Amino acid sequence: MATAQEIPLERDLVAGLEKGLKVIEAFDQERSRLTIAEVAEATGLTRAAARRYLITLTHLGYMRHENKLFSLTPAVLRLGQSYLHSARLPRIAQPLLYRLAYSLGEAASVGVLDHDQLVCVAAVSAGQLVSATLQPGTRVPAWCTANGRMLLASLPQAQIEAYLERAQPEGITQHTIVSRERLALEIARSRAQGYALVDQELELGLRTIAVPLKNFRGEVVAAMNVSVHAGRLPIGQMVERCLPAMIKIQVELGALL
Repeated sequence: MATAQEIPLERDLVAGLEKGLKVIEAFDQERSRLTIAEVAEATGLTRAAARRYLITLTHLGYMRHENKLFSLTPAVLRLGQSYLHSARLPRIAQPLLYRLAYSLGEAASVGVLDHDQLVCVAAVSAGQLVSATLQPGTRVPAWCTANGRMLLASLPQAQIEAYLERAQPEGITQHTIVSRERLALEIARSRAQGYALVDQELELGLRTIAVPLKNFRGEVVAAMNVSVHAGRLPIGQMVERCLPAMIKIQVELGALL
């Protein structure tokens, strides 16, 4: 996120590009096919402007249009692949994630914070299909995930408090922590012990343990987790079974980032 010194002047911004990206971002798992009116409502554009952006994106191959409904095409994946192929973090983390996942026989992933969401940037399933959310590019709430909670714990206290003020935790499962006070305690616990444990708060049957990933300057740049199915590993055994292997990879990645 830009600091006050880095905020660009309005005259230097390309408003059309900003609005075009908002149109793409209006589509998600729950809203995979939208009308012009629905895109306009989701983006704050007029219907006429939304129509022009949708027609342009269709012309460029990023959208398809059928029966007054627009949807994304696979061409949009090129935007995400550009990041995955050019950014150092996914390229460096992926081989070590393979080693971690296959040594434990579990799924592993690396994620970063994007505003208040956790974005997965690298993942390995090791033959265990634990969750569809453990795929590069997926976005999930930070407050109910181990990687997200570990990254929140790495923020300065003032930023944690600001996050908690604007967060709106909801009961995704019966295990999800929805109290800001309890969430603050869990974030503080993760900071103190150096790892985060989340038990079925995002998905039933999904248990996850995460550790922070630091660069050579000691700055937390990402978090790495191991996810298991609740039926195969009790929560009380996750630290003993997974944490030693995770710390080894954590140290190796710290020397490379």
